Amino acid sequence: MNSAPRLEIDLDKIFHNARTLVQRLGSRGISVTGVTKATLGSADIANELLRAGLTSLGDSRIENIESMRRANVAAEMTLIRSPMITQADRVVKFADISCNTEIKVIRQLSVEARKVDRSHRVILMVELGDLREGIMPDDLIQVARETLCLPNIVLEGIGTNLACRSGVAPDANNMAKLSELANLVETTTGNALKVVSGGNSANLNWALGDADIGRINNLRLGESILLGREALQRLPIPELHTDAITLVAEVIESKIKPSKPSGEIAQNAFGEQLAGNDRGKVVQTILAIGRQDVDPEGLQAAAGIRICDASSDHLILESADHELPVGAEVTFQLDYSALLRAMTSPFVGKFHKQLRQATSLRQRSLQAVSSSSGKIGLGTFR
Repeated sequence: MNSAPRLEIDLDKIFHNARTLVQRLGSRGISVTGVTKATLGSADIANELLRAGLTSLGDSRIENIESMRRANVAAEMTLIRSPMITQADRVVKFADISCNTEIKVIRQLSVEARKVDRSHRVILMVELGDLREGIMPDDLIQVARETLCLPNIVLEGIGTNLACRSGVAPDANNMAKLSELANLVETTTGNALKVVSGGNSANLNWALGDADIGRINNLRLGESILLGREALQRLPIPELHTDAITLVAEVIESKIKPSKPSGEIAQNAFGEQLAGNDRGKVVQTILAIGRQDVDPEGLQAAAGIRICDASSDHLILESADHELPVGAEVTFQLDYSALLRAMTSPFVGKFHKQLRQATSLRQRSLQAVSSSSGKIGLGTFR
């Protein structure tokens, strides 16, 4: 048995989610860049995305891209966070494309690309209201012109990012603005843009609706593929799996305790002051996982289990009518915040499971038996 705590990663469900979104968006003329940052550049997951029909992968950390390169993941790689100027040599060496907002950084990418006699492609990110990264629209033409003058640099396209900092939703207005800016760059510079990247999983409601998509021909998707939810209200996407990745943790204590703490209440380990409500005696369970490993607010427990609090190393639950025995395992669904932290923790195991491969092996075995002893019917695997 795989030890807890662990993430159980169902590669078949990730494949299904990716394939479904690639097909739906492809019918609208939009390609998908699979974002691998929440998986720490997992080669197994990256290869499932490619098998599902994605041709490019994106990550915010050059270290993850390097890891996928070492694992021989055969895909076009985009660094989707603006490069650190101190890592320009690594960006040019390992990433085919990078998203950029600072001309000083692009100049350094040019210098490093010339050193290794390689072309590096650049997407200029534009600020359209969310106030995270992006060139102000009035400055875009000047940056594009200078980018086009730099040796060994190719202006691949423009893009934007919404909903990540301020929660600004992609809509007809800001997406039309991005299309207008793409047209303006082309008419002003004479350079055709291959990519107009409209954003991330928050764009799905817009992209799969009835709106005119204009020049938008790419989205960068991570959360919607891994968790099966759109990124504005975290609602499930129809026909996608929301449990492709689950967290399993082990019970280390199970007791009947008072629901209200006793004594003078000061700050806890995280500077919080929690008085608590007196609900009488409760069934309290402690799991061997804490804030160092996961965002407890991003966990969803099964019916009848309530997540109460968490310290660095303990997750405290209450169960409605029965004790969870010591050694038992409890499974949770995760949101994006919880997934990021759990995937990063060295104390949380990562277990990949794939029924498709097991099914294939069983089918071959049954076929071998069938050839010598008659036909054997295959059941349906779920």
